[in-house]
Amino acid sequence: MSQKIEHTDALLQGCLQGKQRAQLEIYNRYYKAMYNTALRIVKDSAEAEDVMQESFLNAFTKLHTFKGEVTFGSWLKRIVINNSIYHYRKQRKNNEVALNDELMYKVEDNDGISSDHVFTELKAQKVMETMKQLKDNYRISLTLHLIEGYDYEEISTIMNMSYANCRTTISRAKESLRKKMILA
Repeated sequence: MSQKIEHTDALLQGCLQGKQRAQLEIYNRYYKAMYNTALRIVKDSAEAEDVMQESFLNAFTKLHTFKGEVTFGSWLKRIVINNSIYHYRKQRKNNEVALNDELMYKVEDNDGISSDHVFTELKAQKVMETMKQLKDNYRISLTLHLIEGYDYEEISTIMNMSYANCRTTISRAKESLRKKMILA
């Protein structure tokens, strides 16, 4: 066991005991990576900051459930990804009302640039809506791969599956998405 892992384990024990210094050290080690993960999903700096802070709070309050089967960083990243996806969907849902109002206005404008932008927005919205219909493991793996930009190896670690299974899952998810897009 490396010295850094042992030190992280000692810090986690301190966190379990409610030591703020240990929590601060864990936060300082992981906040940049977790912020970047959140930002890739929510695509808004302030929202990513909120997601990251909320994720650390969740991690510290649920730390007793951490079994050590994966590294703490992977466990924390999974929390950040789940919170990010939740916030992204919530943000999108709130923006749909505004987008529909904006679409009515832009369609009335009748200039080519606005129409192209509206078409692209509608197409992206259709893809995101269709992705919601996919099985959870398909939806999550596609989100991580296409939206967040993770490679197969990273996704296999995050989702706790083999590399080959990860590639197969993403391939099947893409095919399932294509079929659902044709039917929609």
